[in-house]
Amino acid sequence: MNTITRENQLARRRFLAGGLAVGAAALLSSLHGMAHAASLSSPSATKNRQQPRSLPQRRLGSLQVSAIGLGCLPMVGYYGGTYAKKDMIALIRRAYDSGVTFFDTAEVYGPYTSEEWVGEALAPVRDKVIIATKFGFGVEEGRPTALNSRPDHIRRAVEGSLRRLRTDHIDLLYQHRVDPKVPMEDVAGTVKDLIREGKVLHFGLSEASAASIRRAMPSRPSAPCRANTPFCGANRRPRSSPPCGNWASAFVPYCPLGRGVLTGAIDENSRFTTGRLSTLPQFTPEALKHNMPLPRLIRSWAERKQCTMSQFAIAWLLAQAPWIAPIPGTTNPAHLDDFLGGAAVSLTPEELEEFEREYGGITLMGHRADAFTESQIDK
Repeated sequence: MNTITRENQLARRRFLAGGLAVGAAALLSSLHGMAHAASLSSPSATKNRQQPRSLPQRRLGSLQVSAIGLGCLPMVGYYGGTYAKKDMIALIRRAYDSGVTFFDTAEVYGPYTSEEWVGEALAPVRDKVIIATKFGFGVEEGRPTALNSRPDHIRRAVEGSLRRLRTDHIDLLYQHRVDPKVPMEDVAGTVKDLIREGKVLHFGLSEASAASIRRAMPSRPSAPCRANTPFCGANRRPRSSPPCGNWASAFVPYCPLGRGVLTGAIDENSRFTTGRLSTLPQFTPEALKHNMPLPRLIRSWAERKQCTMSQFAIAWLLAQAPWIAPIPGTTNPAHLDDFLGGAAVSLTPEELEEFEREYGGITLMGHRADAFTESQIDK
C-alpha cells in the first residue's frame, strides 16, 4: 500500500483538525492576566462521586485542561427538546466528577440560560475548572443574531457573564464572531484591559481567519487556538494553512461527533423537517445518503478497536496533536459517559495513516452551515 505524501497528509489534517466535526471556531489566546485565588472549596453535590475520576490532561498554551471538555449549548434546546435545569446541572456535575475540567458556554446560549446553569453547577468547584464563555452578539438589545463587538458592549457582556457564572474572572473569553464593523485592534484592546483588571485571563476568537488573529495578537501567541474545521461536507478541501495558521498552539473543536452523524445515531433514513438540523445542507436526504461511507468507515474502525463510534471519533481527534481538546456537547448522561471513554482509546501512527488513506477516498456532500451562519464566518 502506497504511503500518502506528507503534503497531502498535512493538508488533510489541517482540514480534520476540527475533529470529525461539522462546525468551526478559532481560539486565539493567551494574554496572561492576574492569577486568581478562589476560595470555593465545597465538594461536588453529586452523591457518591466526591472525587473526579481521572482524564488525561492537555496544555492549551498556558491553560491546563482535561483532554475532553463539555460543550453546554445543547442543554438549552438548540437542537430541539426541553431540558430541566436540575437534570442539566446534574449532567455538568457528572462531567466534573468524571474528570472533565473544561466547560464551554456563551451569553447567547439561551440566551443566558447556559451560563446560569454552568455557574450554579460549578460554583462548588470553581477553582478546579476552566470556564470558557463568549461575547459578540446583540443579546442585550434583543438581537441575538446580530453582531456587536463594540468596546462598551464587550464590557457589559463580560459583567453579565461574571454575574451569571458566579465568578470574579473568566478563564477564557472568546469573541463569538468577528464583527467587521469594529476594528479587531479595538476588540483586542478592550479585552486586554479586562485582562489587566483581572476579569479575564485568556482571549479567544471564534470562526476567525488567520488574518484576524494576527491583528488581534500582533506578536506570536504561545497558547491555544480554538479551531474546528469541518470534517463532513462539500467544503472539505486542502487548505494552504490550518485555521489559525502558525498563530496559535491549540485547537478546541466543537461538534466533534458531527452532530450525531459519526455516532451512528443518524443514518441515510433520518429526516429533519424542523429544528436546527433541518437548516443545514449536510442533513438533507440527498447529502445524508451520499455521506454514509464516512460513518461506515468510523463504524468499521470502532469495531476494529473494540470501542464505540463516538469513542473512535474522539480518539482519532486526540491523536492528531497534543494541543487539541474537543468539547462535545450532550444532554444525555449515557452519551457523556460514552464519549469520555474516547480518551482511553489509542491509535498507532500506522493506524492513523491507514485511516487517512481510507478517508481520502470518500467524497462528501453538503455545506456545514446555512447561508446566514456562513455569512458571519470570518474568512
